[in-house]
Amino acid sequence: MAERMDKYLNQILMGDCIELMRGIPDASVDAVFADSPYNLQLGEKTLYRPEDQTAARAVRDSWDAFESADDYAEFTRQWIAECKRVLKPDGAFWTIGSYHNIFRIGAILQDLGFWILNDIVWVKTNPMPNFRGTRFTNAHETLIWATPHKTGKYTFNYETMKRLNGGKQMRSDWNINICLGEERVKDADGKSLHNTQKPLDLLRRVILATTKPGDIILDPFVGSGTTAAAARELGRNFIGIDREPSYVAAARERVENTAPIDLSEIEVSAPKRAEPRIAFSELIDAGLLYVGQTLVSPRGERVMISRDGQLVHTLYGKASIHVMAARMQNSVSFNGWDYWSAEKRDGTLVPIDELRKYIRNIKRDMKVAA
Repeated sequence: MAERMDKYLNQILMGDCIELMRGIPDASVDAVFADSPYNLQLGEKTLYRPEDQTAARAVRDSWDAFESADDYAEFTRQWIAECKRVLKPDGAFWTIGSYHNIFRIGAILQDLGFWILNDIVWVKTNPMPNFRGTRFTNAHETLIWATPHKTGKYTFNYETMKRLNGGKQMRSDWNINICLGEERVKDADGKSLHNTQKPLDLLRRVILATTKPGDIILDPFVGSGTTAAAARELGRNFIGIDREPSYVAAARERVENTAPIDLSEIEVSAPKRAEPRIAFSELIDAGLLYVGQTLVSPRGERVMISRDGQLVHTLYGKASIHVMAARMQNSVSFNGWDYWSAEKRDGTLVPIDELRKYIRNIKRDMKVAA
């Protein structure tokens, strides 16, 4: 299989994506990002900006034109079926669209046996206005994240996403600018080469969330090369396909001019769940906490550590660090390690997760020494 993959790996290929994907071995790709045609034809109508009556550029490219909704659905079914074949059982499938096509794509994904994990709303912080004033300004697009099989053990880099989000759990609404200015790939006349070029920040987040360094990412509609450029930046391999010669040439040049970046301050190498489990009682046994000590929540709520390692509160009763944190937030569950800080004898606070890390490091050192 390695020999068969050589002609695809880290290449921008020109041709029909369905035909070219048929040459890729089964279950050989770790992720797919597909920015497929939206079937967004606007007929002969021209949209004019009201402030100066200049024409706004619309999507009227031949690659986005289909004879009927049924033709578009059949095309969509064929390319998604090929993506499923080349994806590993635990691979990540991403696609993006607008209200014109995303619901049809979602239905086809389910028909083909994909398991949808999330839909992500890309909120465009600087959207194009609705020039006619007849509808709401279309200020978002929808991404679907799925896996080929419900039982797939897919990759989700939770801790990396949390780091990118300032220490908070990443939500499914992503506020990212549309692609403008210097990031836009230009043609020979200095005009935007691709009408629907996606921002690098969007692809960076997709790749960092659901792939690992060295993974192979397939983009069957690579366009101006955003997926390939982001993959190269982030230490992933890529396969890009497009049938438009101008896009292929631009994407190849763009990738050649893209250098890998230092990921040490971005990616979290190992998720917490892969680290050794530490019981709350071990912190007490190690003398890092003591019975009768006060723990404090981010909102200033105070509880006391009891003799059995539980937390005691006059209103919420007795419970573990996790259950007590959930009760105080009226939540079904919550990670208590992220909620409590221990009050030291001098009145200062230390997060109990920092104490857990200290115990982990000791255990890791002892294991290495052994």
